Amino acid sequence: MTKGNKTIKKNAGIPGSKQSSNQFNRRDFLKHLGGGVIILFSATEFPLLHGMAFPQQEQPEFNAYLRIGEDGRVSCFTGKIEMGQGVITSLAQELADELDVSLGSIDMVMGDTDLCPYDQGTWGSMTTRFFGPQLRAAGAEARAILIKLASEKLKLPVDQLAVKDGVVYDAKKKKKKITYAELTKGEKIVSTLSEKPPVKKPSEHKIIGQPVFRRDAHEKVTGKAMYAGDIQLPGMLYAKILRPPAHGAKLKSLDVSGAEKIEGVMVVQDDDLIAVLHENPDVAETALSRIKSEFEVMPSEVNSETIFEYLVSSATDGDIVSQGGNLNTGHHISDIIIEGQYHDGYKAHAAIEPHAAIANIEGERIVIWASTQTPFGIRSEVAEALHLPEQNIRIMQTFIGGGFGGKAAGRQVVEAARLTKLIGKPVQVVWSRREVFFYDAFRPAAVVKITSGITFSGKVTLWDYLVYFAGSRGSQHFFDVPHHKTESLDSGSTPTHLFATGPWRAPANNTNTWARESHIDMMASKAGIDPLEFRLSNMTDERMIGVLKAAADKFGWTPAKIPSGRGYGIACGADAGTYVALIAEIKVDKNTGHVQVIRVVCAQEMGLVINPQGATIQVEGCITMGLGYALAEDVVFDGGKIITRNFDTYEIPKFSWTPEIETVLVDAHDSPPQGGGEPAIICMGGVIANAIFDACGARVYQLPMTPERILEAMKVSETVHSGAKRTEWT
Repeated sequence: MTKGNKTIKKNAGIPGSKQSSNQFNRRDFLKHLGGGVIILFSATEFPLLHGMAFPQQEQPEFNAYLRIGEDGRVSCFTGKIEMGQGVITSLAQELADELDVSLGSIDMVMGDTDLCPYDQGTWGSMTTRFFGPQLRAAGAEARAILIKLASEKLKLPVDQLAVKDGVVYDAKKKKKKITYAELTKGEKIVSTLSEKPPVKKPSEHKIIGQPVFRRDAHEKVTGKAMYAGDIQLPGMLYAKILRPPAHGAKLKSLDVSGAEKIEGVMVVQDDDLIAVLHENPDVAETALSRIKSEFEVMPSEVNSETIFEYLVSSATDGDIVSQGGNLNTGHHISDIIIEGQYHDGYKAHAAIEPHAAIANIEGERIVIWASTQTPFGIRSEVAEALHLPEQNIRIMQTFIGGGFGGKAAGRQVVEAARLTKLIGKPVQVVWSRREVFFYDAFRPAAVVKITSGITFSGKVTLWDYLVYFAGSRGSQHFFDVPHHKTESLDSGSTPTHLFATGPWRAPANNTNTWARESHIDMMASKAGIDPLEFRLSNMTDERMIGVLKAAADKFGWTPAKIPSGRGYGIACGADAGTYVALIAEIKVDKNTGHVQVIRVVCAQEMGLVINPQGATIQVEGCITMGLGYALAEDVVFDGGKIITRNFDTYEIPKFSWTPEIETVLVDAHDSPPQGGGEPAIICMGGVIANAIFDACGARVYQLPMTPERILEAMKVSETVHSGAKRTEWT
C-alpha cells in the first residue's frame, strides 16, 4: 500500500480462497481442551423449527457443550446470544441448579463461532423453551458423572453421597468430602447425552425460580459493556458507504474525484460497494459528501396511503390455519353480523444500537466483531460473499443493544468484511440512523378482514378471518365457535413489498391479536355484554380463562357495558407457548385525540418461571415497546423511497408515556418453561384500541392509533369508521 490517497478497484486484496492452515473441526477442538468433564448436547435433539436446517458444509454432531474445568468453574458454550432478553442469567441459573454449584461459578460463552458449536440463531423466544431443557439435562448428567468419580475417590456408595456448592460429601459424615475441582484434575471425560439422569423436580430447585439480578447489569449501567461500535483496533479505518436514494434505484453516473482530494482518504469501488475510508470517521463522512452520483429511481404508485389496497389486490396464495362447521350456516343462524377491516402499516425495529461490525485480517482468516442475532448465519453470508471457506471466518460476539428480529441479517457485516479483504486493514462499518431505517427489514404492512356473527344472547356463532401478508402466528381464536375459518394469505411474499420485510418481535402476532381483540370487543359492545364476561362465556380454554381471571383480579375489574367512559381495555393472546392477558386504563383528550396510558396489568402463564425478575422485566419491556407500535410508530414511504429515516419522524415511546405496570406470573411450575421475550407485546395494540373505544366510543381501524385517527374516528357514525364498515342484520 502506498501512503496518501488511493482508489482500490475490485479484486485488489488478500487473503485468497485457499484453505486456512489453522482451520479445525469440532472434534479436534475438543481434543485440545484441558482437563475436566465435557458434556455434549446432541444436535439431533434440538428442533429445526421454521424450516431452518444446518448448512450442508457443516453437519454438527452437537450444538452446545458444557465443561467443568480443573479450577471448578463451569463453562457453557452455546451459539445462543444475549441481546437484552436475559438468557445469560436464566441459562446460568438452570445449569447451576442442576449441577449444585453456585451461580457465580458459571461462565456463559455465547455466540463465538470458533468456540461454540453451530446454532440456528437467537429468535422466536426459543432459547428457554428448547435449549434450556437440554442444558438442564447436561447439568444433571455432569453431576452424575462427578458423583460417580467421587464415589471412587472417597470409596463410598453413590447413594450415600450428596452435593452442595460444588462439593461432594458423605451424607453421614459431612467432613468426608471432595470438590468438583479436585475431581476434574487429571481427568478428561467427554460424554454425550445418551443416558439421561432425571432433572430435578420443582420442589428440589434452589436457584431456578428465584429472582436474580441480571449478570450483565453492572457492565451495562457503568458503561463497561462493549458493543460492536466500541471495538477499536490499531490502524483501523472508518468506512462510509454510498447509498442509493431509493430501493431498486440504479447508479447512472459516479464521480469520486472530490473525495480523493481529501488527505488520507481511501476510495474503494467493488461492484455495488462504493466506500470512502479514513482514520477519522468525520473526515470519512465529509469525503462521502464530496462524491457526485446520479441514480435512476424506478417509479411506483405504491405508497403509505395505497399500500393496503395494493396488498389485498396482490394476494394470491392462501393457507387454511383452522376451520370447522360451515360459514353459510353460521351466517344463517347469527342474529347480528359484524364486519371489520384492519390496516397495519410498516414498523421499524428501531433498536437503540445501530448496526455495526469491525473486520480484521489475522493471518489467513478474517475475524469480525458484529452486532448480530445469528453468528453462524452471518459467518455463512461472509464466506459466500468473499469466496472463502467458513473455517476462515470467525464471528466474535459482543453485547447487542436490542435486536427484536432486526439483527438477523448481516449486510453491514458483509460490507466490513469485503472492505478489509480489499484493503488489508481493519475496517469498522457503523450505520447511521438513516442507513438503519433504509435497510431495515420492516414488520410487514398487513390487512385483516373479519366477519363474525353472534346471537342476541352473546354467543359467537360465526368467525371468518382473513389475514393478508402478516402471517398466521397469533391468528387463532380462543372461542368455541361452531362455524369458523381462519386463512392466511401470502404470509411469506416479501417480493410483493418494495423493500425488505422480516420478523419483528412476535412476528404477525401483534397484527393478528390487535385485529382479533378489537373485533371481539365490537361483538361484546353489540351484544351489550361486559367484554370480560363476553370472552369468558364463549371460551373453554382453561389456560386463557386462567390468565384473564388473574389479570381481572389484579386490576380490580368491575363489569360494565362498553363504551362505559372509563377508558378500560382488555386483550388476550398466546405466543411462544405462553398465555397472556392485559388490562389497561387510559385517558383520551377528546379535543386533541392524545392518549395517555395510566396503568397496565399483565397476567402471564409461562410454565415454570426460571427467573421471575427477568420474566417481569421482559413483560415491562414488551409493554413499553408495544406503546410505540400501538400509538405512534409508522414508516412513511413513496415507492422504494423511505421517507421515515430517523427518530424525529419515527416516534418511539418516551419516559412520559410509561404507565404503571403490574405483572402477575401465574403459577404453573409443574409445566415446562415457555418463552417470555414476546408474549406481552402482542396484546398492546388490542388493549389500547379497546380502551380508546371504551373511553370515547372511537373505533380506530389502522395502526398506529394516532391522535388524528382517533379524532377522525370520533367524528364518524357508528356504522362507518375510517373507511372500514360494520354491518348488522337481524
